[in-house]
Amino acid sequence: MGQGFHVLSTTPKISSLLIKPASALCNLDCSYCFYLDRAGDPYSDLHSRRMSEPTLERLTAGFLEYSYPNSAFAFQGGEPTLAGPAFFEKLIALQKQHGRGGQSVSNALQTNGTLLTDRFCELFRAYNWLIGISIDGPEHIHDQYRMNKAGAGTWRKVMAGVELLKKHGVEFNALCVLSQANVEKAPEIYQFFRSLGIDYLQFIPLSEFDAEGNPLPFTITPEQYGRFLYEIFELWWPDRRTVRIRYFDNLAEAIGGLEAGTCTLHKSCDSYAVVEFNGDVYPCDFFVEKEWKLGNVNDDSWDAIAANQRRYEFASKKAIPHPACEVCQYQRVCQGGCPKDRHSQHGNFQDLDYFCQAYRMIFRKAVRPLAKEVEKLTGLRPVL
Repeated sequence: MGQGFHVLSTTPKISSLLIKPASALCNLDCSYCFYLDRAGDPYSDLHSRRMSEPTLERLTAGFLEYSYPNSAFAFQGGEPTLAGPAFFEKLIALQKQHGRGGQSVSNALQTNGTLLTDRFCELFRAYNWLIGISIDGPEHIHDQYRMNKAGAGTWRKVMAGVELLKKHGVEFNALCVLSQANVEKAPEIYQFFRSLGIDYLQFIPLSEFDAEGNPLPFTITPEQYGRFLYEIFELWWPDRRTVRIRYFDNLAEAIGGLEAGTCTLHKSCDSYAVVEFNGDVYPCDFFVEKEWKLGNVNDDSWDAIAANQRRYEFASKKAIPHPACEVCQYQRVCQGGCPKDRHSQHGNFQDLDYFCQAYRMIFRKAVRPLAKEVEKLTGLRPVL
């Protein structure tokens, strides 16, 4: 195997959970949604998917015991707020009931923002939740793909949700999906978020394909993504002490030899687990498929779930070498990219990450200045 790749003999503890209390159900109908007509979804025939209180209690109590002293819960969908505020109030009560002295518990939630209420926001503020709100830019950009069930744009309702979060002093960041609607508009996108006073941004590149491996109309090209990151980096660099962009944060962590905050830059795919509405557990949200099921929180302990052979098999997919990676100067930072973006186009984990060209473009631009910044601020010697 090439330098930097290795086969794992053991898998580490699960450090955080991504919980889907309403599974993939959503009140919107975004054109580019990953879950639309997705082959392999084991719950596609179920129209009612809500996590029950017994499953929530089993999940909460078990994970608090397993993950002590640091327990991280994140909620996603579909749209997790479909579970209702009472569900999350019950969660807090269970965390108080089953948590132990000295235990640190964090909660986060990703939402489209359209169902937020004062009751939700009061809970989020009282217990220091971090909220990620999905917004793709100004109204004329956002509404190209992010529509409701009636086919109408959702930007105004999302902005009402943003104002509610601000009103209650809830910490939140923006999650911006990069599609053909906005990938060529980096300056406009950056200035839009700055005008809202949002100083933590996450950009999520779209890479969805048809059955023959052809990019769907909204999918961006690797060159477009690389150019977007390049332009965003130049816009952000003067603001780097006050504005945070997750990709550049994670890249700086990897350059400093730390474990990055995104699994894309990890050596293996085993840092978190996905919990579906019925308690089924999977190693990744992109692979919620029967062949990758690790167990169920109602039947299995977290130790047993973490030790499941399928988790080891999935984790090892990240380490499959590619000839281009073996000779790449950035391999120690990139770690081969994301298995989803290696697998999604042709169903082959051995393929090169679809966005490899983009990574090389931004690495050439950003690695050197970030390395100098990391060393100056932390004293850490860069790995590159």
